[in-house]
Amino acid sequence: MKLELETLVETIVRDFLEKVEGGRKERKKVLFIFCDSSAHEQFTDLFIQLNSEKIDHDFLFLDGETSAWLGLHQIESTGSTKVIAADEFAPAPLELPKEYDAIVIPEIDLDNAARISLGLKGSVKAEIVFSALTLGKPVIIGEDVPGIKRSDRRTLKKLSLPSAYQKLFNQYKENLKSMGIILTKQERIYEAILGELNNLPISSSNANREKNFQGNVLTSDWVEKHLKENDLLIVDKKALITPKAKDTLSEKKIDVKFVQG
Repeated sequence: MKLELETLVETIVRDFLEKVEGGRKERKKVLFIFCDSSAHEQFTDLFIQLNSEKIDHDFLFLDGETSAWLGLHQIESTGSTKVIAADEFAPAPLELPKEYDAIVIPEIDLDNAARISLGLKGSVKAEIVFSALTLGKPVIIGEDVPGIKRSDRRTLKKLSLPSAYQKLFNQYKENLKSMGIILTKQERIYEAILGELNNLPISSSNANREKNFQGNVLTSDWVEKHLKENDLLIVDKKALITPKAKDTLSEKKIDVKFVQG
């Protein structure tokens, strides 16, 4: 009981100090959603970079299938750069994006990609993305992922989806892009966050890669003629991309960024 009281007092003091500091200079804040409580370790440098840019972050860990689904398990934020707890007394996931400037999901799986792209809810990730998009908040998702949950990889001892599921997963990722969700390689998440929150221009390294498509229908022939491997393609959200062009983009490892024309 004493330990719980000390923790409560510490949390109140930290929140108070944070509000005082925030009154001096407003800092933006990003929510990172991870599959489990160890998935964030590879992004340590990213968090240091964000702090240097005066951008705070919170963690939401979804350990296990139970806490990843709605029901009695709901979520609350305990403050900047802290872990978000899951319990039955917290506000609903739908409310969470209101407190953040951007939502980042470094790793997405087939199930959640399907739910989001089909407009379905029922999981924490799907609820949060729905809320963020409705509120006009940017959602950034890592695209170079296997599409199979970390817990499932450990259980099944498999690192990738079967070909049929992989094809379906790729289709859902394209749907996510068309919804305005930013899909980027995990190593470029930091740059994507800065670009969305600070309206920064694309870095010089990316500027050399950037190509714009001005037409209404993007074909495989256009991709072959104008793009090189690892280029960054800027496309209007209303433009149509043929199935063959999607395959060519994937083969050339070309990132696609959708913009409002």
